[in-house]
Amino acid sequence: MAGTATAGSVREALAGAADALAAVGVEAPRLDAELLLAEATGWDRARLAAEPETGVPASAGRQFGEMVRRRLRREPVAYILGRKGFRHIELTVDRRVLIPRPETELLVELALEIAPRRVLDMGTGSGAIALAVADEVPNCEVMATDTSAAALAIARANAERLGLADRVELVEAMLPPDAGGLDLVLANLPYVAEPEWEGLEPEVTRWEPREALLAGPDGLDVIRAAIPAAAEVAPSLALEVGAGQAPAVSELLFEAGFAKVETRPDLAGIPRVVWGRR
Repeated sequence: MAGTATAGSVREALAGAADALAAVGVEAPRLDAELLLAEATGWDRARLAAEPETGVPASAGRQFGEMVRRRLRREPVAYILGRKGFRHIELTVDRRVLIPRPETELLVELALEIAPRRVLDMGTGSGAIALAVADEVPNCEVMATDTSAAALAIARANAERLGLADRVELVEAMLPPDAGGLDLVLANLPYVAEPEWEGLEPEVTRWEPREALLAGPDGLDVIRAAIPAAAEVAPSLALEVGAGQAPAVSELLFEAGFAKVETRPDLAGIPRVVWGRR
């Protein structure tokens, strides 16, 4: 594998890597190979496609081979590259935080729709939601919390690199002591049920932080605790939930005093966000 990458052309490097990745069950082997080779060579994917017979420099070939070996162990591409795009921003990510998912953008879209003056991102992780809201909602005061100091270190570094450190207040807690006056709470909290864990992809179970994913027998332990707390400080709460959890989370919101509850589907049609309003 590494020998092919160092000695051969772009076409040969990509074909060899894609075949190897497919053999271990990687979902998008060709795409992953292209992303890794683009990183190793410093060339964009358009150039890789346009110049398939170009030789891969030896140093880039060695780097590519090492990255492919990491991917063969099912390490996510985002951790190998050290970054992940989310809406209009690019976030630094590593094993201390979850990799931002496209479905989480629904929470940012809701904030854009509401245009809150003061919003809290509960369980911020890499800072994806809070930083995207700060980036896209003018004059919005953003707070972000997490109980993981390691995750907050990543969020803080992302805020500084993106020039948003003065727009986002980061607090190590579930709910900050000065959380009054909020218009909206957004939360992508752990929601994986323990019986589902073994059935998840190795990229998740071997590499992503387990404590940011698992939430008890039904996946609702963290959400169940967070809803009453959020209800005390904000008139509006939107949560990302797992497949099949929307009815139970809707009921929890009703019980906490949110009279209006609606769901928003992701691109697969799965009810992914549950939004409660008083």
